Amino acid sequence: TTTKRQKLSGPLVFNAKTAELMSHHQVEVNQSYPKEGWVEEDPKEIIQSVYECIERTCEKLHQLKIDISNIKAVGVTNQRETTLVWDKETGEPLYNAIVWLDLRTQSTVEGLINKTPGQNKNHLKHKTGLPISTYFSAVKLRWLLDNVDEVRQAVLSERAMFGTVDSWIIWCLTGGRNGGVHCTDVTNASRTMLFNIHTMDWDPELCRYGTGCFLLKNTGTKPVMSDHGLLTTVAYKMGKEEPACYALEGSVAIAGAVVRWLKDNMGIVQSSSEIETLAAAAGSSYGCYFVPAFSGLYAPYWEPSARGIICGLTQFTNRNHLAFAALEAVCFQTREILEAMNQDSGVPLTMLQVDGGMTSNRLLMQLQADILCMSVVRPTMSETTALGAAMAAGAAEGVEVWNLNPDHLPHITSEKYIPQINCDESEFRFARWKKAVQRKMNGAPWGVPPTSPPIRADP
Repeated sequence: TTTKRQKLSGPLVFNAKTAELMSHHQVEVNQSYPKEGWVEEDPKEIIQSVYECIERTCEKLHQLKIDISNIKAVGVTNQRETTLVWDKETGEPLYNAIVWLDLRTQSTVEGLINKTPGQNKNHLKHKTGLPISTYFSAVKLRWLLDNVDEVRQAVLSERAMFGTVDSWIIWCLTGGRNGGVHCTDVTNASRTMLFNIHTMDWDPELCRYGTGCFLLKNTGTKPVMSDHGLLTTVAYKMGKEEPACYALEGSVAIAGAVVRWLKDNMGIVQSSSEIETLAAAAGSSYGCYFVPAFSGLYAPYWEPSARGIICGLTQFTNRNHLAFAALEAVCFQTREILEAMNQDSGVPLTMLQVDGGMTSNRLLMQLQADILCMSVVRPTMSETTALGAAMAAGAAEGVEVWNLNPDHLPHITSEKYIPQINCDESEFRFARWKKAVQRKMNGAPWGVPPTSPPIRADP
């Protein structure tokens, strides 16, 4: 078993009138890899990290002379699809959390697909908006039932509770075995493969079956089914009587993880921040392309058997070029998803809004603008996922301390990255990337490197 540490964003406290970040605390949790393709986290460590973050955040608020009784609501943003099962009587997890990108269920998925008419991985898509894939929670739960005696026995004795990370955290924070609330929301439910996104409820037929960079486009109150490998998912539902809003989503299997791989597995960088320095020193990948399909290819290919490759290497290639190629890989994957979205929705995007930890990498943001041939807008406060959860909690019925009317939303400062290279150059590089992906999927070699001079992409 190998173990790595990754950051877990703890509580962020926002001012409901200004959206100002008042206080936050962050700790790291372990992610373990017991076998090739397996990825797990310890549920106890997850909840202990939440407790620690809450305590430290409250201490910081006290130092700022802010009364914690002023906190009116708590929102949760979490890893979707990551699957946990625990004992409702003892409160003990029955197995480690199986993380969203875990591949142990590949044979389970293949068996399910083989049982469908025409061996169609999209057989359930008309209900779930999802292909049958290792990505989603139902197949992880099926694996636990088939392979973990403690889980199977707890189910038979009606002691087992299943949920994604949000369910586990909320259950623990609201009392655990002493009356804890077992719940989720429609956005997490829609990623289990057990939820009907049209009826907005658990689907009995699906439940009898049920025995990581993400790009979303809001499609309004009508679910749009993708013809180009995207997911149809629930974006949000802001109250019991409010309509559900849907989104098209593309999932990049490996984004920030490619940086961790360069650091932890290859030792090419000593810290995640160093990759920007190395890539900037190269200024280009010089014909080197990186397809980081460590857990298969997700949208728009949905090919779990694909594996990563680095191609186009020459005697001139050094770690700076690999760093640049790794950042480009994130941008190429994003472009593939964006193009699929434009085709499915019929309304091309003219600007990409981004958030999350990787957006602090300015070179990556400029590369993304160059490869997309469109502007990329990054808010100064990059943790907008947490801000969104806080806003939704503050706007909830009975709380109503946050007004989500567009006229009342606070102004959020942002940075804008404008494309700085010719679109023809961008098209050439993107075509080379797609060639690398297709040759890998087809099992073909990369072939002879291009004879044309290397391309320099000034950040």
